[in-house]
Amino acid sequence: MDERRTVKVSRFLSQHLRHDPGRIGIGLDAHGWVALDELLEACARHGFALTRDELAHVVAVSDKQRFAVDGDRIRANQGHSVPVDLGLPPAEPPAYLYHGTAARALDAIRSEGLRPMNRHHVHLSPDRGTAVRVGARRGAPVVLSVDAGAMHRAGHLFHVSVNGVWLTDSVPPAFLRLRT
Repeated sequence: MDERRTVKVSRFLSQHLRHDPGRIGIGLDAHGWVALDELLEACARHGFALTRDELAHVVAVSDKQRFAVDGDRIRANQGHSVPVDLGLPPAEPPAYLYHGTAARALDAIRSEGLRPMNRHHVHLSPDRGTAVRVGARRGAPVVLSVDAGAMHRAGHLFHVSVNGVWLTDSVPPAFLRLRT
């Protein structure tokens, strides 16, 4: 499968496994899973025919490991805006985590902190490089350092997804520092 097709399939899956499953007529269970056959049939019905091999390829080569397959079912690893319980246990974060964003968001972040917006959690990266790549999706990246250790000691809960993305409900401004 060529790179353009891989990206197109990944975006299609992200949209429908994270945000709008009903649009193609699939239903996610309480934990975000859907049967592979149900997904493939729905894709074909909605003009986006996809083979099981293409699906397996996208899951395997995704640099961000956005999707998980468990037997005959698939789900997005995080980033949902629809109600799901990923069943991730609380985890103790490293001392610092990172968040990549665009400069235009800094004023709001400085006053309100990091909020999940239309998602369930704020997504944090374990390393600065990943945060730079995430922030670069929306222009020149700005990286914020999150004092996750202090947040954890103050009672904030963290979870880590299977692909290493750290999740928390919000990050108050007091725990953020601009990294240049």
